[in-house]
Amino acid sequence: MVADRRTGYLHELENELDTRGLIARVVQTRSGPAFLRVVNPDAASLAEDVTCAPAPESHDHYYWWSWGERMHRVDDPGGAAVKLARVLQPLSSRPDDGSEKVP
Repeated sequence: MVADRRTGYLHELENELDTRGLIARVVQTRSGPAFLRVVNPDAASLAEDVTCAPAPESHDHYYWWSWGERMHRVDDPGGAAVKLARVLQPLSSRPDDGSEKVP
């Protein structure tokens, strides 16, 4: 079943995020598709809901950001976890690599 496969991909990402210190849980709803709720326990306002679905132009499944942008392929949950960990990191905790310029 397609929904089971998508939920399986979300569980794989959940496991990757748990090893990185983020709280991640698959949420099953009655009326919609399952999604992964991800929260930074050190800054609870930093959270994201991730879905899993195929891309419109192919049958390949991807993780998707809550705003509908494709995040990462499901065959690399570690890569997706790195992206989520970066986005959910407080600005004060990010290393100063010189890439963010202040006008």
